Amino acid sequence: MRRIPRWLARAPIPVFRSGFGWVFAGVLVMVEHRGRRSGLPRYVILETVVAEPGAVVVPCGFGSRSQWFRNVQADPRVRLWRGRTVGVRALAHVLPPAEARELLDRYRREHRLRARLVARVIGLPGLRARDPLPADIGVRVPLVRIATVPR
Repeated sequence: MRRIPRWLARAPIPVFRSGFGWVFAGVLVMVEHRGRRSGLPRYVILETVVAEPGAVVVPCGFGSRSQWFRNVQADPRVRLWRGRTVGVRALAHVLPPAEARELLDRYRREHRLRARLVARVIGLPGLRARDPLPADIGVRVPLVRIATVPR
């Protein structure tokens, strides 16, 4: 899988922190998670695969070795920036591979251009092909549901 330059991946963080996350039209979200060793807050910008009332589903495009993914597995308590929603408490839950495959297939059908772009960026040709998704796609690209916690 390919890497996105760090400066590019982190560029939207100040936009979200300033309260202007709505410019990304709900396509991108920012998640604050805690470092599993340091306990310090960390931030990651993620693309939304599915938007639900009170929750989003995001892919871990670089696999289960991604630091943010490992951090939310260790501590699922996160904060979410989405549109005009700024830093709300939320819980992250890793979806089972079968459900992840199903949602990725739906995403590919409903958002063809975005799916092709994401596939190109992370080097995942199966996401842009019209053939059935590989059986192990839910393992290679885990999905995480981030649901806001009511106050």
